[in-house]
Amino acid sequence: MLIMPFQRFHQRAQQRLQQASALWFVVFAISAAFMTYFSMYAFRKPFSVAMYDGQTLFGMDYKVILIFAQVLGYLLSKFIGIRVVSGMMHDRRALAIILLVASAQLALFLFAVLPAPLKPLAMFFNGLPLGMIWGLVFSYLEGRKTSELLGAGLSATFIVASGMVRSVGKALIVYADVPEFWMPFLTGLIFMPLLLISVYALSMIPEPDATDEELRLKRQPMTAADRWQLFGQYWFGLSLLILAFLLFTGLRDFRDNFSAEIWQALGYGNEPAIFTYAGVRIAGMVLVALALLMFIRDNFRAFTANHIAIVLGCFILGYSTWLHQQHWLDSKIWMVALGTGLYLAYIPFNCFLFDRFVALAGGVANAGFLIYLADSAGYTGSVGLLLVKHFYAADISWLNFFVSAIYTTAIIGGLLVTMSWLYFRWRFIRNGQQFQEETQLQKQPLASVAATRLK
Repeated sequence: MLIMPFQRFHQRAQQRLQQASALWFVVFAISAAFMTYFSMYAFRKPFSVAMYDGQTLFGMDYKVILIFAQVLGYLLSKFIGIRVVSGMMHDRRALAIILLVASAQLALFLFAVLPAPLKPLAMFFNGLPLGMIWGLVFSYLEGRKTSELLGAGLSATFIVASGMVRSVGKALIVYADVPEFWMPFLTGLIFMPLLLISVYALSMIPEPDATDEELRLKRQPMTAADRWQLFGQYWFGLSLLILAFLLFTGLRDFRDNFSAEIWQALGYGNEPAIFTYAGVRIAGMVLVALALLMFIRDNFRAFTANHIAIVLGCFILGYSTWLHQQHWLDSKIWMVALGTGLYLAYIPFNCFLFDRFVALAGGVANAGFLIYLADSAGYTGSVGLLLVKHFYAADISWLNFFVSAIYTTAIIGGLLVTMSWLYFRWRFIRNGQQFQEETQLQKQPLASVAATRLK
């Protein structure tokens, strides 16, 4: 009996959003998406703020094993998401988000109660469902004329949420004496009500209207044939972007997972708020810059602007690190500049870049497929960087290894993205010329067309 009034309320809310002003719609959609993904971080990241001092397993640092296990689960989730997220029916997305996060919370409970040798298994199952949340949330926002602005708001979670939920987790340990293994589960419980409210709000967002579809192409679930056709048509340029994203994701994940060790090496290890300090400042600079892409209506120019933003991010990565090594930048300022460059390069892949690409490529497509294709490779980079650090650079400090990874990512990543732009510029200009020629032929009389083709 309670279901019918609930459904009517939901339908009325959707109708009001469809009729609402553009400003109110943007505020509502950003808030719902941001808080949904923000809440998800509370189930994924807090465990890494604990140090697990002196603990080892199979001769390896215990924290490294836990992070490695979670990243493996997250990596597998990205491969699963290539099919699941790109083919998800729209009316099932909200329930899927709730079930996936609930599974991750159950894994955190197992992390608290299982013996030490089995805890990495719990972290694997924690990462396994969470890797599909981003694509499901972004599917509510893609394919709209305001997608850049909406995506910028959602992407703020990459920068702000991780630091904030870490601060909550650290505070539970420092101020409430919560055991390190129970802290992740309790942090998840704190954020569960917010998650449920946010997902319900997210489900109210109406589908893109006719104007959105005209400007950005209608987004549809993709079959296996659709996915292969799109990738096969642009495989070279997409491969360059995916390789670059592999580097950016590896560096971003390393910085995120071992931020406690990096801040400690810089002299800020006992300040819980330091994680939020950098995140808020980075978000302000990066997201304002990327949101401005919304005002570029031409899809190819916006696609080009995304490439420029990524290359600029690579430059900031390398240059700020060099300045810090010359003692011309304070450690706090360096970490903010470093994060700004890293996220300027990383965030476009998760929404803006592929949203514009789909609008350019046409056909049956959605950004979720390309995001998860890139993500599956990206988290392979995360696993690879962890393995390199442990087996080939174990005697190098976290900070020195991090600096070496920064220079490698900045140089190679910047070159790959530059090559990608040159390729896509050639492809889309050629496609545009072919389209113009076909249009001109269609306008000619039949005899003239035949004569033209005979020539």
